Amino acid sequence: MAKYESSVKVIPYSQETVFSKLENLENLEKLRERIPQEYLDKIENLQFSKDSLSIGIQPIGEMTLKIIEREEPKCIKFETDNMPAKVNLWIQLLPVSETSCKMKLTLKADVPPFLLSMVGSKIQQMLDAIADTLAIIPYE
Repeated sequence: MAKYESSVKVIPYSQETVFSKLENLENLEKLRERIPQEYLDKIENLQFSKDSLSIGIQPIGEMTLKIIEREEPKCIKFETDNMPAKVNLWIQLLPVSETSCKMKLTLKADVPPFLLSMVGSKIQQMLDAIADTLAIIPYE
């Protein structure tokens, strides 16, 4: 499995506040308006439920990311559903102070070695874009 990690982001909200927002994916519906146009052109369908996020991405197709574990208040683990390659994503949160926390995303993808050179940098870019977006949303 290939492993990708975002840089560590400092979020100006407590670990508990960030966790409570992210552990219910319906709270992320507002992110739709923050997706850059370059990505929106590739997204066909974006749906949120409490425990999953479904997205249609050209040319990959439909992908569902489901929460498989919540470790309050420090980690949310996801796994893909209905995809040919297994993908796991972790959102890790650590307290900095009572009013801020650190966040890091880790993604593991079961990508065949011959495809890594073609998709590896795109996976890293996508992970960094997700981390950047999660770091700037209001958690109030």
